[in-house]
Amino acid sequence: MHGYRGRVPNLYATSDLHVTHQGNEPFVDQITPESPDDWLIVAGDVGERMGTVVDTLARLRERFATVVWVPGNHELWTTAQDPDQHRGEQRYRELVRRCREIDVCTPEDTFPVWPHAERPLTVAPLFVLYDYSWRAAPAEGVSVAEALRQAREAGVVCTDEFLLHHDPYPNRQEWCARRLEYSEKRLAEIPQDHGTVLVSHWPLHRHPTEPLIYPEFVLWCGTRETERWHVQYRAELAVYGHLHIPRTTTVDGVRFEEVSLGYPREWRRRARGPVPVRRLL
Repeated sequence: MHGYRGRVPNLYATSDLHVTHQGNEPFVDQITPESPDDWLIVAGDVGERMGTVVDTLARLRERFATVVWVPGNHELWTTAQDPDQHRGEQRYRELVRRCREIDVCTPEDTFPVWPHAERPLTVAPLFVLYDYSWRAAPAEGVSVAEALRQAREAGVVCTDEFLLHHDPYPNRQEWCARRLEYSEKRLAEIPQDHGTVLVSHWPLHRHPTEPLIYPEFVLWCGTRETERWHVQYRAELAVYGHLHIPRTTTVDGVRFEEVSLGYPREWRRRARGPVPVRRLL
C-alpha cells in the first residue's frame, strides 16, 4: 500500500495547460512528483498541435509512475498550422496510438486502479464530448440549430464549430452518443467494491458552469446524460477542466475538482496566480 520510503504516493492532476500560449509552456517543468510512485491525471487541452501534445505528455510520463490522459476539445482541433491533418475520430485514434507508444493511459486502455485509499479506486479516463443539451435561457426547449443561432446573436461561438470536426459521424451529437454508450459499458464493468475517480475534460455535472461569464457557452460544456454518473458509478472524486474556473465543489457528497491552468490572461488576474498542478489524493 505504501510507496517511496514508506510514504503513500500522491495523485496529482492538471488540465488546460495550453502550452502553445506564450507564458504557459514553462509551467510544464513545475509539474513534478514528490516520489517516483506518484500519479498524474492530465484532463485535456494540453495544446492544439498533435506533436506538441505528445511531446508534453512524454515529458510528464518520464517523471510520474502513471500518467492518465483524456482529450480536450483543443487536442481534437485540426488547424492549418498542424503538420498532422487527421480529423474527427481519426484524430482521436491517432492521439491514442501515440499515447500508447509513450505509455500514457487513455480512455481506450485498461483503467488503472489506485490502491492507496480505504477501498480500491478505479481511475476512469472518459472521452464523452458534448451534445448541446445544456442550455442557457431562453434556449431551453428549442432545436440545436436555434440554440446555436441564439448564442451567435449573443456573440458567443465556440471555436469548435470551425476546427473540431466530427468525421465520420453526421454531427457532434451522434459522436457524443457513441462515446456515451462506450463509456457506460466500460464503467459498468468496474468491480462493485471499487470506488472511482472519474476523469473527463468536460464536466460530467452541470453545476460547475454556473459562474460562466457568458452562460450561452454552456452549449459546448457537457451533456445531460452524465448528470448522475458520479452517483451511479460510486465516484469519490470527479476531475475535469475546460471551464478555466479552477475550484473545488461537492455534489451528492462527491468532490468535483476543476484542475485547469488556463490562459495567461486568466491566471495573471487570479489572487493566487497560476496553479499548474493540484494534489488530489
